[in-house]
Amino acid sequence: MLVEGARRVGKSTLVEQFAKNEYVSYILIDFNKVSKRVVSLFDDLMDIDFFFLQLQAIYNVNLIVRNSVIIFDEVQVCPKARQAIKYLVADGRYDYIETGSLISITKNTKDITIPSEEERTTLHPMDYEEFRWAMGDTVSVPLLKQFFDKRMMLSQAHRTKMRELRLYMLVGGMPQAVNEYLETNNLSMVDLVKRDIIRLYLDDFQKIDSSRRIEQLYMNIPAQLNQNSNRYKPYSVVGSVETDKLQGLLREMEDSKTVLFAYHANDPNINAHAESLNSKLKGFRAELRGVQDLPFFMFRASIIFG
Repeated sequence: MLVEGARRVGKSTLVEQFAKNEYVSYILIDFNKVSKRVVSLFDDLMDIDFFFLQLQAIYNVNLIVRNSVIIFDEVQVCPKARQAIKYLVADGRYDYIETGSLISITKNTKDITIPSEEERTTLHPMDYEEFRWAMGDTVSVPLLKQFFDKRMMLSQAHRTKMRELRLYMLVGGMPQAVNEYLETNNLSMVDLVKRDIIRLYLDDFQKIDSSRRIEQLYMNIPAQLNQNSNRYKPYSVVGSVETDKLQGLLREMEDSKTVLFAYHANDPNINAHAESLNSKLKGFRAELRGVQDLPFFMFRASIIFG
């Protein structure tokens, strides 16, 4: 299983908690701080028994056949480890979970064979129902659904529920931000947490594109949201750029999982995806929700690409 998603959506925490709950033992290999000794093990998998013995000795963990899992955290940092999944899964002794950000970026897949054994899933920030769970409220959303299904008005409860929704729009769904709100009840502190996350995203964009055009496209979203135009105009941000190059920049930004694209379609029916026009990216939603003074981060607000 490959769990992909934007930075700081809680992939590592969730996967490790799952491993603790569902397996007798586990090894977590964090490739952001792994030793060269561990990385070198993936250079030669001819003797797979030696590979497993070395892992157990390094991490001081006893792996149990069919009852242990090995976690490759931030696997994009070590492409050879991702490629090794094909052979490790075929061996059949243990289960494997990978986590990754920027997992499809070209430089992270160059010169390796992507294993067909990977089953991918994407982890998003907390949605509104999950946010209410974090607030200790497991009742509101099921009740709202009942009101909706019966076409009944909330009456006096409407104002309270709208206040709760606005709180979600301000705090957002990033676990670190939600935790900060629970601990401090201070939206200013929450805002600092989210701005730190944005800074991480910008640092990643600089690594992907040294010209910093992806960063410019990303940070220009709020300004274009405040305009009356119904399309995002990337050329007004990056100037004269070849169409192929611009599409490459947008594709890499999409691969970062920090934004979601909605495509313009001339015929919005069951075949709408096939009708989508890549030259008219008609929608762009921020994955990181709830940053004050940056309206594009509030409740998955949409802007238009074209």
